[in-house]
Amino acid sequence: MAKDKKNTQEDNLTEVENALTRTEQILESNQKLIAIVIGSIVVVAVGYLGLNKFYLEPRQTEAQEQMFMAQTYFEKDSFNLALNGDGNNPGFLDIIDDFGSTDAGNLSNYYAGISYLHMGQYENAIEYLKKFDTDDLLLGPISVGAQGDAQLELGKTDKALSLYTEAYKMNDNELTAPVYMLKAGELLENSNKQADALEIYETIKQKYSETNEGRSIDKYIARAKAKANS
Repeated sequence: MAKDKKNTQEDNLTEVENALTRTEQILESNQKLIAIVIGSIVVVAVGYLGLNKFYLEPRQTEAQEQMFMAQTYFEKDSFNLALNGDGNNPGFLDIIDDFGSTDAGNLSNYYAGISYLHMGQYENAIEYLKKFDTDDLLLGPISVGAQGDAQLELGKTDKALSLYTEAYKMNDNELTAPVYMLKAGELLENSNKQADALEIYETIKQKYSETNEGRSIDKYIARAKAKANS
């Protein structure tokens, strides 16, 4: 038994040595390829860091600086100037064209979409709002809800309802959720879906009683109940 055990151990050791030898041979025969792969990884990493430091970051800073006047016009409800600029300062459309890959360029899609919505250009509003990509807990729902507003203006009530529902489900907060819940409820009510509307209204009353929507929700509840019983 002792001899068999010794032989087994020697066989295992031989297999390990053979495996190590084969590995060494593979490494030796592929040294050039391995060096190329490692070198490529280093070049890509250095290139990425350089791209961020010397190209993307300066462009982001420049884009933010150029957005200032467009944002100022937007806050004053001068939406045409906000979109197209004033001849001396660029508008959001210029920022999108020149700095589309930056955060400022992405945010300009949001501003452009909202501007078009206020100007009654609903197809354009939807186009730019769809391009806006964000994880922001407020801007995300507002962007989706604004698309719902545009769809509603275009007479697409089913699409508007879907977007309002998506908007209020995106984030459970008192600033956006009750706003889009109320809009969804009204659409359901106008579509003779009183039970579904009433469920939303009662949720607003229960969860968001301190909001503007919550303080006025009783009249919506009473109206939906009256319609359901008529």
